[in-house]
Amino acid sequence: MADKKANAAKPTLLAGGNPQIAKADGDAPVQAYIAAMPGWKREVGRRLDALVVRAVPGVRKAVKWNSPFYGIEGRGWFLSFHCFTRYVKVTFFRGTSLDPVPPGASKHPEVRYLDIPEDGRIEEAQLEDWIRQAAALPGWVP
Repeated sequence: MADKKANAAKPTLLAGGNPQIAKADGDAPVQAYIAAMPGWKREVGRRLDALVVRAVPGVRKAVKWNSPFYGIEGRGWFLSFHCFTRYVKVTFFRGTSLDPVPPGASKHPEVRYLDIPEDGRIEEAQLEDWIRQAAALPGWVP
């Protein structure tokens, strides 16, 4: 019986191991998403969340479209991330305005991506700088 309850409480993992978490505002759904990230991706999620919180005190958090979103109240969203099979994709909604511009191109004119592979190698100082820059820009408002 306890196993059934534990399994029922675990979020479904979608393609690439992306957790299916209901849309909700606040830190709790973001932490539920991170806790449900499979394997090595969970540590990447923890590191990303900690970097954003350190770089942007008072950051607004939510889960939307099965991804954690980070923004500034009244100014929109500046960053999200999403699990794929071989990497965690960080999305900068105004990425073309960052200096230097993050490496991953998008079909959306202002969006840029950073893919974090299984080895988890990221240049934390650069990522934190991009996060600060992104938070200072007008955010994306869906």
